[in-house]
Amino acid sequence: MGIIEWFQHNTFSSLAIRNYRLFFIGQVVSLSGTWMQTVVLGWLVIELTGSGTQLGLVVALQFLPLLFLGPWGGVIVDRFKKRSILTATSSLYGLLVSGMALLIFIGAIKLWMLYVFAFLLGMLRIFENTAQQTFVAEMVPEDELKNAVSLNSLAVNLARVVGPTLGGALIAGFGIAFCFLFNALTYVVVLIILFMMRENEINMAIPNGKKSGQLREGLRYMLADPLIKHILLMMAVIGTFAYEFQVSLPLLADQTFHGGVASYAMLLSAMGVGSVAGGLYAAGQRKVAPQFLITFALLFGLSIVVTALLPTLDAAIAGMLFVGFFSINVLTLGNTMLQLECVPEMRGRVMALWGVALVGSTAIGGPIIGFIGEYAGARWGLAFGGLITVLAAVVAAGNLLKKDKLKTTLSVT
Repeated sequence: MGIIEWFQHNTFSSLAIRNYRLFFIGQVVSLSGTWMQTVVLGWLVIELTGSGTQLGLVVALQFLPLLFLGPWGGVIVDRFKKRSILTATSSLYGLLVSGMALLIFIGAIKLWMLYVFAFLLGMLRIFENTAQQTFVAEMVPEDELKNAVSLNSLAVNLARVVGPTLGGALIAGFGIAFCFLFNALTYVVVLIILFMMRENEINMAIPNGKKSGQLREGLRYMLADPLIKHILLMMAVIGTFAYEFQVSLPLLADQTFHGGVASYAMLLSAMGVGSVAGGLYAAGQRKVAPQFLITFALLFGLSIVVTALLPTLDAAIAGMLFVGFFSINVLTLGNTMLQLECVPEMRGRVMALWGVALVGSTAIGGPIIGFIGEYAGARWGLAFGGLITVLAAVVAAGNLLKKDKLKTTLSVT
């Protein structure tokens, strides 16, 4: 088998499935706009306030609803068709972002409006985040799940490369308002793609009827399964302190390297390039086991610490390549292990808890990292997340590697 055939058979195998292929394209388009908006929004806060703490608060407001209401969102996702939920959230995202573009264009934007915008984004993320995660499992067979999850993460990080680069060019040529308008147009593309999918080729989980106690049922299920419980606990710690790049990287670019939005975009894009490489590696690997998750979590934490200590912007950009590579493998392994472990009727609630652990926890960590970066220095803000990640991986190893405590040891061949 030649290298091209090997890639087609292993790395890109799930793209042979029409619905997933459409979904993948939509993700790349939409997330490119979202990452562009991430860069612009963060830099807009810095321009208005110059405060790392304020930046942390705006980031936190995007994830605060998910932190407190994420599990409830999982209950709702388990009750309805995933494609219908994504259609509704994409429509509302488009309207919200269009409104922000208008406010910036007429010069009416204020800091409090950014707070409101961030909070409303967070409210929509409660449903969208879980629906996207579980919809992947409905489009592909079980033996393609790890590949599909890896490629889904690859789409996120292709967008992380394209979005910031595109954002820098659009800001220079057309202004910040046009960046938000461009993002709104990407949601139109998503809606068209969702409409093009063939419903008879979606292996839909049977929606749960509305009944009391579904949230408690999901929490009990999580606590009763050692593998699910320990993965979620580890990712909650890592998500809180390490995945705060929307806060730590703008501060690193501004305070440490005295650069502008272009420096921030380059750091973010470098992480995206590393994640693309890591995603290609992950997509070609079929084995899923706790020891791989622990190894990549340790490497992820160490790479963050090293990057924080590097003396120049160019060196830090190179360091973010490794951060991205190890990050994508942590996310892919953790996500796949959870989805393979849980039963279909619980998948929405379990993946909602994954979203709370990884994304919702940013509401807590964002202000903390912003405070550390502002008062102790941007390097410390970034390094602190890496050190906590290493500690979390070491603690989790004591539980995840004791196979007698786990219900199953997962392996996809």
